[in-house]
Amino acid sequence: MTIEIRNTIRFLLNDRLVELADVSPVQTLLDFLRIGRNLRGTKEGCAEGDCGACTVLVGRLYDGGLKYESVNACIRFVASLDGCHVVTVEALAQSGGPLHPVQQAIVDTHASQCGFCTPGFVMSLYGLWMENPRPCIQEIEKALQGNLCRCTGYAAIIRAAEAISSIGEVGKDPLVSEREKIVRQLADLRDGYRVELGSEDERVVLPASLDDFAAVLDANPKATIVAGSTDVGLWVTKFMRDIAPVVHLSHLEELRRISVDDGGITLAAGVSYTEAYPVIIRHFPQLRELWDRIGGAQVRNMGTIGGNIANGSPIGDTPPALIALGASVTLRKGGERRTLPLESFFIAYGRQDRQPGEFVESVRIPFLGKADRFAVYKVSKRLDEDISSVCGAFRVRLDGEGRVADTTIAFGGMAGTPKRASNVEAVLKGAVWNETAVSAAVIVFEQDFTPLSDWRASADYRMLVAKNLLRRFHLETQDTRNVRVDRTVAVAV
Repeated sequence: MTIEIRNTIRFLLNDRLVELADVSPVQTLLDFLRIGRNLRGTKEGCAEGDCGACTVLVGRLYDGGLKYESVNACIRFVASLDGCHVVTVEALAQSGGPLHPVQQAIVDTHASQCGFCTPGFVMSLYGLWMENPRPCIQEIEKALQGNLCRCTGYAAIIRAAEAISSIGEVGKDPLVSEREKIVRQLADLRDGYRVELGSEDERVVLPASLDDFAAVLDANPKATIVAGSTDVGLWVTKFMRDIAPVVHLSHLEELRRISVDDGGITLAAGVSYTEAYPVIIRHFPQLRELWDRIGGAQVRNMGTIGGNIANGSPIGDTPPALIALGASVTLRKGGERRTLPLESFFIAYGRQDRQPGEFVESVRIPFLGKADRFAVYKVSKRLDEDISSVCGAFRVRLDGEGRVADTTIAFGGMAGTPKRASNVEAVLKGAVWNETAVSAAVIVFEQDFTPLSDWRASADYRMLVAKNLLRRFHLETQDTRNVRVDRTVAVAV
């Protein structure tokens, strides 16, 4: 099949069409806005997706509609924006006109002090307001997890969020009232072409389809695959790495599909944390709090399930839980596919069972059985927007006599990869699920893990936490009528 090729990227920036032929693989949206378009309301704070000062909204067509999400411009690459609508703080109020309701609420509640972080807060609140005009405090706090402020203590910002709908009606906002017009504009940009930019040393490709992506990667096995860029973005902003040639995936709807059948859930690799959230918590409510603590809203909007697996990080948030649930991963190279248990994908630190030209296509998560008990615990220095010191996931299946018929226990932060506690599992299998069995099991943790010491936690602390999480899981599963096994925790290290 012949693939049509276009040599420009096209997107809407506020109320204007942008078409670019000369785009560096490492050009971030933040630099493009501030340097290329003199839109300096979007700030650079951390350059790693943590502080939220660079927050903008990106709208894209998906599943027949247009959805706007807050994203971190500091780690979002310009080349990934083809067919999108980028909205910055400058678009909210017309020159000489009244402030936007979100901005007016910030003024009325004295929610800005030094002002550096304020545009990012405004954009995060704008995105929340369009989706949920009257949020509760918990919903506001969740929407602002990815925005840090050194001045206000957040109370005034929360009051501002509560006041927005008393100042303006969301239905009159241009992004809502002119939604059909914007949808038509974005639809006109979707021609189904492959996008190719730059020379070989600076090459950027946006495949036309999933099959085209497989063909592109098969021909360019050393290319850097970029889905959400929440990890690759830091390779550029913090480590100054050369990532060309680059293949972007965020525009491929085929990689954003979710299917549910009688046996479980299948997530295409490009599904974001935000997109996965409703189906995950519906079928696995034990994962709610873990999912709510993956980065901030901006990171959850950008980051993908497949990316969290493919990068092989030993402290990735999702692999321990997915391993405990018995998840499998499907890899693809050209037209060939193979499926393996997720735990087998991780070989050693920085090494995964993925051949040149092969990519993660989907993840399969089987449902829990009626006799299964499951929980996951994330231990970190701070509650929100932090990386795990230790993450432990536990699944135990009991028989009719209260014995452990099967168990899977997996940890992040305890080894060079996400890893099962195989010796601990062996001690528990066949034993009555009681304190005696757990006490016997914790003794063999040292046979499974030799954790490292780093600035997040010492080796001794990690080992103690792992043992105590097993004890906690046992205690919380003693009376299923009064137990909450969906809790994740943050403790000072």
